[in-house]
Amino acid sequence: MPRFRAILDTVPPYRAGKAVVSADGRSFKLSSNESPYGPLPSVVEAISKAAAQAHLYPDPGVGALTNALAERYDVPAEHVAVGAGSVTLLQQLFETVGEPGAEVIYAWRSFEAYPLMADLSGSTSVRVPLADETHHLDAMAEAITPQTRMIFVCNPNNPTGTVVRSAELAAFLDRVPEDVLVILDEAYREYVRDTDVTDGLTIYRDRPNVAVLRTFSKAYGLAGLRVGYLIGNEPVAAAVRKTVVPFAVNHLAQVAAVASLEAEAELLERVETVVKERDRVRDTLISQGWTVPVTEANFVWLRLDGRTLEFAGACAAEGVAVRPFEGEGARVSIGSPEANDTFLAVAEAFLKG
Repeated sequence: MPRFRAILDTVPPYRAGKAVVSADGRSFKLSSNESPYGPLPSVVEAISKAAAQAHLYPDPGVGALTNALAERYDVPAEHVAVGAGSVTLLQQLFETVGEPGAEVIYAWRSFEAYPLMADLSGSTSVRVPLADETHHLDAMAEAITPQTRMIFVCNPNNPTGTVVRSAELAAFLDRVPEDVLVILDEAYREYVRDTDVTDGLTIYRDRPNVAVLRTFSKAYGLAGLRVGYLIGNEPVAAAVRKTVVPFAVNHLAQVAAVASLEAEAELLERVETVVKERDRVRDTLISQGWTVPVTEANFVWLRLDGRTLEFAGACAAEGVAVRPFEGEGARVSIGSPEANDTFLAVAEAFLKG
């Protein structure tokens, strides 16, 4: 029997959202925060043309996409690192700073890949409990020790959808030592409508230890192609690029991401539709009697505690897949109006029952 790393005996597999089907054949997947819309027609056309070159290796430097991102955000190309989805970039970040004895701080509950990646890198997770379903930045600052290497601020937070606002984020960053890397995980930035939420790209230039992580999986509707990016000052981006697996970002993903940036104005109209549906869903849930935190992402969070799995089961019976976190609550993505209405009907019946 081969000998494996001991940590593998304790690391649970990542649990992706699953689809379910009701007895009458209905199926609404609201468990993975996917866009309810496919790629724009111009993006599909670009992917189709690019498929003719599938026999060739992709550009290992992701040059066209790197330059497109640099132009889109008015940053130097040297500040951009592209990866196969933001989760892969998370893994690369842990490879740049993680080792036995290193500590990584993040709020909890937050993105469930953080502890997985920390454990695999040999780092020690320091989980700081949420306060009112959002980051407790004062407590996170107090948790910093000489062993702290990296801090994650997921903004909006996954799975609660809550946000950290500008003044509190600036005050927190002022307390972080310059040799501690702070990652602003902004996977849902395109859905933010609160004007008091800092765009990380407006502050990283003046803070050498801050970098921003984003993805094409959510708002851009490219979850199936796996492409994300980090923007940070050159030493940070360069360190991340050193850890990339050769040819990690496939050719179709590179072409689709560039085409999505070119069609961004049209794409963001779809995002606005999702935002309006998000607000409708939350308002309806509140009118039913639920307590739902304000969300700036493409999902809502329901605190259910001991009834979480029961609620997920009630949803599944009607063909609605949600993302349960046992003993805590459920995250429900915003889908099509039909999917949302089906979910809302289940939520109302569950509360009454």
